Amino acid sequence: MKIIINNTSMVPVYEQLMDQIKQEIIGGGLKEGDALPSVRNLAGELKISALTVKKAYDKLEEDGFTVTVHGKGSYVAATDIPLALEARRKAVEEEFSEAVSKARSAGLEDDEIREILEILLEDS
Repeated sequence: MKIIINNTSMVPVYEQLMDQIKQEIIGGGLKEGDALPSVRNLAGELKISALTVKKAYDKLEEDGFTVTVHGKGSYVAATDIPLALEARRKAVEEEFSEAVSKARSAGLEDDEIREILEILLEDS
C-alpha cells in the first residue's frame, strides 16, 4: 500500500490517510481480511504522529471500512458493496462540487459549465 501525504495540502493529514486507505479498499487493492500496517509502523514510515494514524484508523472503523482486534491490529472489514458504491459517489460529488465552485469563481455561467462537462464526457 502506497500512501502519499501532502504536507502543503489544506486537507488534514489524518483525512488524507483515511481517503487513500478508503480508495484502496473501494478499488480492490485491499481486500476483506487484509491487515493494515500497525499504527507505529505506518507513523514511522510516513514520519507522522502515531496519534494521527490512530485517528485515521478509528475513523475508518467508525465508517465501517475496517475492524480492529485489540492487540492484533486493524483489518479490512467485509466489503459492503452498496456502502462502497455510495462512498465512491460521494467522493465524485465532492470533486464536482469543488470544480463547479472554481468555475463559478472564475466567472463561468452554468451553461458554460455544462458545456465543459459535455465536452469532457465526449472525449472520455
